[in-house]
Amino acid sequence: MTSTIKLSMIGLFTLLMILCSCKKGPQNETKDSGQNESAVTSEYTEGQAFIEDDESTPNVLQIAIGSPDHSTLVAAVQAAQLENVLVNAGPLMVFAPTNDAFDALPDGTVEDLLKPENKDALANILKYHVTPGNYSKEFLRNFKKLGQANDQSVPVEVKGDDVFVGGAKIIASVPAGNGIVHVVDKVILPPTQ
Repeated sequence: MTSTIKLSMIGLFTLLMILCSCKKGPQNETKDSGQNESAVTSEYTEGQAFIEDDESTPNVLQIAIGSPDHSTLVAAVQAAQLENVLVNAGPLMVFAPTNDAFDALPDGTVEDLLKPENKDALANILKYHVTPGNYSKEFLRNFKKLGQANDQSVPVEVKGDDVFVGGAKIIASVPAGNGIVHVVDKVILPPTQ
């Protein structure tokens, strides 16, 4: 295991400890607060993604949260409110673009996608990075395409020792409790329908 991945896993556990010690939502609601607002807040801060568990093998979301190279991906998952999707199902293969991969997108793209009005488009892009299954980089060499969570297919190409998914090169792989995280060097954009 490379030192970067080890540091990412250590960072994961540290971040989880911090997150678990934080309060969930408002503690003192007044009678004037809207019922609808508290229901929305509750809906997106509950579920398996928010359960404390420091004994199990980290799931794909926890691995991303613990990686300093994936803070943009984590922010996108949170903006699209997909946290529970990444921990409830499995096994999953997540093709996780690095922060540098997001930075390579045209200026303003990430900021625009993180806006609430673009939540559906962001969710579609993120789901295009998720495949049901748990296959190693070596086993992925056997595929020509993969069916993604957004109901589209992504091509798989082998070039020498490298495996590319949707044009993104797999640069590292980290086993997870509910699948595997394949770190990729590019954001995989779905074809327009």
